[in-house]
This record gives sequence, structure tokens and C-alpha cells, in this order.
Amino acid sequence: MHKILVVNGPNLNLLGQREPGIYGSVTLADIEAAVRRQAAAMSLDVDFFQSNSEGALIDRLHAARGVAGAIILNAGGYTHTSVALRDAIAAIAPLPVIELHISNIFGRTESFRHESLIAPVCAGIVAGFGPAGYCLALHAAKTLLDPPVFGASH
Repeated sequence: MHKILVVNGPNLNLLGQREPGIYGSVTLADIEAAVRRQAAAMSLDVDFFQSNSEGALIDRLHAARGVAGAIILNAGGYTHTSVALRDAIAAIAPLPVIELHISNIFGRTESFRHESLIAPVCAGIVAGFGPAGYCLALHAAKTLLDPPVFGASH
């Protein structure tokens, strides 16, 4: 059974209260419960971590080496500012990291949100699908770990 680590960065502990017009009314606990249900249906083991501290996020990424098969990372505002987080993701390669955002960062009005410093070292990005993005990212992680075989056999 593959283990997937879901890491949430700053201010995500306030989901459901923080800017509901952008992030909705679903709480982080609601998201975790939905992801746990989806993971069980997909025969995946899932673990969660949230911190508002950049250093704690980096430490948790480092600790995932040799333990997790893939990481889903919603780095929040650190996506746009943290070279240290970007370097931590690069340092744990080839462990795949999927960048996740609840909102479509490329469609946001603040231009600084249009750039992701971590994207170049992540396996892929899921953005703009609201809280459902977490389950989409879970499917992406499963696909990275157990790639489908395409093409017809003759």
C-alpha cells in the first residue's frame, strides 16, 4: 500500500473562515475526511501535516524520504516566495511532489500569485478546482505510483 503525505502550508488551518469568497466554506478537517475516504477506496494510506512555519514544512518534506511514495503540497503563500521550500522539494527528488492550490493561482487578480517558485521542481500542478483538488491530486499521485498502460495489445 502506497503512503501519500498531504502537506498544507500557512493559513490553510483557517479554511472555512478565511476569505470564503476565494476558498469556500469547507474546513481543512472536511478536506482531510474526504481525502481519507477517497484514499481508502483507492487502497492508499494517507497522512496529513499542516504548519504555518516554513521551517516545519521543510523538515516534514525531508522526513518523508523513504517513507512516502508521493507528496501533495499546498504551500499556500510560500508557493510564490520560498526559495528554501523549492530547494527542499528538489532535495528530496525523486520523491514526486504534486503542487496543489484550491484557487486558480493563474487567474487571481494579484499578479504575484501568477508565479510559482516550486512548480519547476514538482511533478505537476492541480489548481482551481476548490477543495475537490485534493482528491484530484490523490488520483494524480496514484497515477504517478502505478502508471496506467496505454495502447491496445494485439
